[in-house]
Amino acid sequence: MDNSKTLIQLLRNDYDGLLPVDLNSSSQLSTYIQAATSQNTRKAYRQDVQHFIAWGGLLLATPEIIVRYLHEHAEILNPRTLSRRLTALKHWHVYQEFSDPTLHPLVRKTLTGIQNVHGRPKEKAPAVTTEQLTLMVRYLKQQDTLQAWRNNALIQVGFFGAFRRSELANIQWENITFVAEGMEILIPRSKGDQGGEGQVCALPYGDKALCPVTALKTWCEKSYIESGFIFRAINRHEQMSYAPLTPDGVSLIIKSIAVECQLPHAEKMSGHSLRRGFATETSKKGAPFVSIMRHGRWKH
Repeated sequence: MDNSKTLIQLLRNDYDGLLPVDLNSSSQLSTYIQAATSQNTRKAYRQDVQHFIAWGGLLLATPEIIVRYLHEHAEILNPRTLSRRLTALKHWHVYQEFSDPTLHPLVRKTLTGIQNVHGRPKEKAPAVTTEQLTLMVRYLKQQDTLQAWRNNALIQVGFFGAFRRSELANIQWENITFVAEGMEILIPRSKGDQGGEGQVCALPYGDKALCPVTALKTWCEKSYIESGFIFRAINRHEQMSYAPLTPDGVSLIIKSIAVECQLPHAEKMSGHSLRRGFATETSKKGAPFVSIMRHGRWKH
């Protein structure tokens, strides 16, 4: 079977009918190829191509029209966003078996120039310290609401598990095992495990001030969660959804708690602040670098 036709069939779904519809493929092989790229990446590529078309771009695209697109968005969009847009256009053309217009020297030079003029180093999210985490937990424990119980578990599990925000949002009851020493959380798939082998994060019991295991147990008892997603959306009427928080929602919660606690640089905190905080704090206490990397599921 012609693998290129399978790729074209795959991209048909990703680009909403922009690809030929007269090519057939093996559904099983399409599944494997689709799994090579994360769902979030495919969604981003779809949106990128749609943005290009909405602006007035045509498919097939020429180097000249792409340069115009870059020029008109140079002062509006982040250079990293423009770079991803080019990658999306590249995929569209390659999987259509057309030449890649983004490889043209004029396109590459234009993007490089935009990066040199408008690019700036990505600002790192401030790391949450153990003292700051204690303040946040103490603040939340003063409130007897579903949101407070959820948020208490969210920030403690996020910190001590060094979870990415997407990992936190996707934790499910079925993936949690409570053991004598604490609990184990199975992460079926993550950014550092695109192969889908699965990774286990072990969290021990803490003390009275900070304990992710107790916080999570309390949240599940208060919310009566016995299946499905653990960290769910809750509206202002304290009505809980079955749907999980989004990764952006996780970041907003962490930032809002930091602001309410009047922590330094609270406005710059994000979902990465907990993960970075764990690495920073454990490193200060002398934990081996390899152990920190392994626990946080960072690639060596």
